[in-house]
Amino acid sequence: MSSSYSIPSKHICVEQEIKRSRFVADIGHAESKADAIAFIDLIKKREPEARHHCWAYIAGHPIESIERGCSDAGEPQGTAGKPMLNVLQHKGIGEIVVVVSRYFGGIKLGAGGLVRAYASSVQQAIDALPLSQHIVTVPAVLNVPFALENQTRRLLDHGNIVIKQTVYKNDVEIFIEVEAGKEPELEESLTNMSSGRATVIFPESET
Repeated sequence: MSSSYSIPSKHICVEQEIKRSRFVADIGHAESKADAIAFIDLIKKREPEARHHCWAYIAGHPIESIERGCSDAGEPQGTAGKPMLNVLQHKGIGEIVVVVSRYFGGIKLGAGGLVRAYASSVQQAIDALPLSQHIVTVPAVLNVPFALENQTRRLLDHGNIVIKQTVYKNDVEIFIEVEAGKEPELEESLTNMSSGRATVIFPESET
């Protein structure tokens, strides 16, 4: 799994009109399935006059997450939810939810027209969506001699590693979060800096 991925940094709304039907696309952040459902409910309440509220979400990692879903919300099967989810799946963006509210304009679009309309609504929303980075981290504990504490802190600062807690016992225990995939790099740097006197433990990897 990649140690970082893009996520929405805010909730935005874009709109387009196709053959008199209005398609209002709301897109935002959903860290969990519960967040996605809450977002969908929020839009349904905000757009009560819309005939359809079609939605799709990926709650978590854009590729690895199994928390994903979609709904045609009354449109012909396969014409809305799945095309919307397909767009999300090809963008590499995680923790994302989108709702497209349709106000019917009296002209039927046909199955192909609906697929294109819902997919393009999501695409337009993503094109305008501000993104930030979610960094996947793992916990670690450093055991450092007192004499090397300041040197270790400089090493961590240089690697942009945040210290969560420091405990003073027989030596110094420094609790940190390190970016997933960079554990070997941290171990090597710590060993080189301390000539093997400082060690690092990754609790989650213990058996």
